[in-house]
Amino acid sequence: MADPLPTCYLNGDYLPLTEARISPLDRGFLYADGVYELMPVYGGRGFRFPAHAERLTRSLAGIRMADPHTREEWRAILAGLTERNGGGDMYVYWQVTRGAQYGRTHAPLPDIPRTVFAFCAPLPVTPAEALERGVACVTASDSRWARCDIKSTSLLANVLLRQLSVDAAAAETILLRDGALTEASASAVHVVRGGELRMPPHSQRILPGTTRGVVEELAERIALRCRAVAVSEAELRAADEVWISAATREVQPVTSLDGRPVGDGRPGRYWRRLYEELQRYKRELAGTPW
Repeated sequence: MADPLPTCYLNGDYLPLTEARISPLDRGFLYADGVYELMPVYGGRGFRFPAHAERLTRSLAGIRMADPHTREEWRAILAGLTERNGGGDMYVYWQVTRGAQYGRTHAPLPDIPRTVFAFCAPLPVTPAEALERGVACVTASDSRWARCDIKSTSLLANVLLRQLSVDAAAAETILLRDGALTEASASAVHVVRGGELRMPPHSQRILPGTTRGVVEELAERIALRCRAVAVSEAELRAADEVWISAATREVQPVTSLDGRPVGDGRPGRYWRRLYEELQRYKRELAGTPW
């Protein structure tokens, strides 16, 4: 992965990332008591900013915190950060923790100044081989906590699950719970069967993915029926096509699952149409306000 870009934002100031400092007593450091967002930026324009900002506010409410900034304040902070890092294609990561408390106590939750941090990094480019041949994934039991709808900075389970795919030289780990698909360690999962696109319904078991929302909208543009419905493990393994989507990977075709081919083992025609529609959509947004 490429090194992050040089300028970050911390509690009201833009400064060199190498000089940013937080207290070791910050509850984000001690308890992972915070939430975050990650948004792609294309040509200096934040992609789907309102959806990301709304999810941040919702995640903060889920851990009993108010959003420290208005939507327009966030927009100004992130725009200033991306501009200071040269614009162009990148991603911006931002997080809010409950702040630094003098001491360590689980509760009561302290009413203290929040810690707000953001940085940028180059946006990963999907290799041509992945677009041509697809990617491999493995499956695993979903061992994460019960509130996966909150985009918490507590990602240890996700990290360990993602390592399983690294160990297998695969792109992602697709997660199963009680015999059904949830999502992947850091991606949403989409299944095509019989000309219909299916994703598990939103619940506390999965994150409401912003890129998943884009896929759902674009499916309508290419006349692909889309339905939120429980997907069993058997249905996943018998799918005609499987896709994974995320802010830093867009939407990628899965052509191998646990060492066995998905469909005919090649990227499917529905994925190709949707991927092309996504690139068209990005061009439509270029230069417009975000």
